[in-house]
Order: sequence, then structure tokens, then C-alpha cells
Amino acid sequence: MPAVKPAILHTHDIEALRACGLSRTKVAYLQDLARHFVEERLNIARWDEMSDDEMIAELTQVRGIGRWTSEMFLIFYMMRPDVLPLDDIGLQRAMSLHYNQGKPLSKLKINSLAKRWTPWRSVATWYMWRSLDAIPVEY
Repeated sequence: MPAVKPAILHTHDIEALRACGLSRTKVAYLQDLARHFVEERLNIARWDEMSDDEMIAELTQVRGIGRWTSEMFLIFYMMRPDVLPLDDIGLQRAMSLHYNQGKPLSKLKINSLAKRWTPWRSVATWYMWRSLDAIPVEY
């Protein structure tokens, strides 16, 4: 099996990728991501220097990558310490539980409450997630 590299994935047969269990939509997303790398529209060398907002703007140019996916990438791959994924349902549930007696909170209110967590909002988010499921996760 050849190494999975953007240049190979970008031009790989769609049906062969579908045979791996991917939907047509996911194949299109993967091939668009590969195309962005092949065309050097994603510049990994600059990622460490880019702000979170710059990274999100760059990543969301790829089909299938939205703000939430970009934020998860920043938290778990880039290890950025101050990302607050306001669209994350787990964060919303935990914030409602711990800050509003289980009643829903607006994203504006969640953002306001989380300001005190700066510059460690990624870490605080992780603790919010963990508060919903006390069983340790092995990575």
C-alpha cells in the first residue's frame, strides 16, 4: 500500500477511497484537503506563528472543515492553550450544568463566563468535558 500523502490522495480513484468505507462526501473533503496541501494553500511552516483566528481562517477554506473542526485541531494537534470552542455541545452542556443549574446558556453568556479562564480556555474546556464523564479516557 502506498504512503498516504496529499499528492497521492488528491488524484486517487474515488471508488478505491469509497471501498475504504468513506462516503462520497468524505472523499470529496479529503481530496479538497489534499489539494490545499498540493497547491500550498495550507502552509504548515507558518502555523506556529499564526494566531488562532488566522489558523481558523486558513483551515475553514477547506471543504468540510468548519470552525469547530479548526478549534479541535488547535486544541488537540497544535496544543493551543486558549481556544474556546463555543459551538461544542459538550462545553455548552457542562457550562449549563455548572453555571446555570442545567438550563441552557447562550454562547454570548458562555463566552462571558469563560473570559476569566484566559489564557487557559482550552484547559478549562477540557475540564468541562471531563466533568460530564468521570470515566478516565486513555489516549
